[in-house]
Amino acid sequence: MAKLACASHILLKNQRQANEVRKRLDAGDNFAQLAKKHSSCPSAKKGGDLGEFRKGAMVGPFDKAVFTKGSEDKAYLGPIKTKFGFHFIQVLYKS
Repeated sequence: MAKLACASHILLKNQRQANEVRKRLDAGDNFAQLAKKHSSCPSAKKGGDLGEFRKGAMVGPFDKAVFTKGSEDKAYLGPIKTKFGFHFIQVLYKS
């Protein structure tokens, strides 16, 4: 079972924004470019890159989505609702 992950995310304030970004992701738009343009997280400057983090370091629903088996095989996860808003997550790797 993975205990470490590396991921990027796009944080959006509401469901309407999340729906718009989902359409762009599904159309094949670049995840990092969408993060730079739309994410409300400071990580937006780095294309949403959160770097490596340990299991349990992120807010519950985000952590659960990242560490679910097979999450690294998907183009993106989300939207995942947390107390911060709506996240799209790109799991780069887990170990």
